Amino acid sequence: MEEFLNPLKILTELKLKEDIIACDFGSGSGGWTIPLAKILENGKVYAIDILEEPISALNSRIVLEKLANIQTIRANVEDKNGSTLAESAVDLILMTNLLFQTEDKGAVFSEAKRILKRGGKVLVIDWKLNSPFGPNEGRVSAEEVKKIAKNYGLKLEKEFEAGVYHYGLIFKKL
Repeated sequence: MEEFLNPLKILTELKLKEDIIACDFGSGSGGWTIPLAKILENGKVYAIDILEEPISALNSRIVLEKLANIQTIRANVEDKNGSTLAESAVDLILMTNLLFQTEDKGAVFSEAKRILKRGGKVLVIDWKLNSPFGPNEGRVSAEEVKKIAKNYGLKLEKEFEAGVYHYGLIFKKL
């Protein structure tokens, strides 16, 4: 059977240290935040979403899962200093199924670069242009994401198939 998207498998392949600080841009109700927090046992995960409802759902899941290393933030990462986090505060940023929903993709990468530590990484997972599933509008190609990231001083480290319908990109802040 074709695998749709497996956050735990993809995150495990990143070989993350369990004490890093991460941020999930557009966390929703925690589909990536929860597995990430379980890997980062001695670390911290900031889960940021613009909508109240998914943040509320994630807060409930945090209690049910007994996870103490997640902090939810309701904010817009397209705004200047939108994450509300300090400069150079995090080691890893997730942008999973986020970019197709954003109007100003450059602003999202600008905010990522601002809060990312030197040597930190950005994981981008988004819909392939030719996928028969997913949103009809707003999709952005891997090539376009690479150009945007490069404009913000992020170097492509790895490109991979994230699933049948998604591409994966890992960028590093130099």
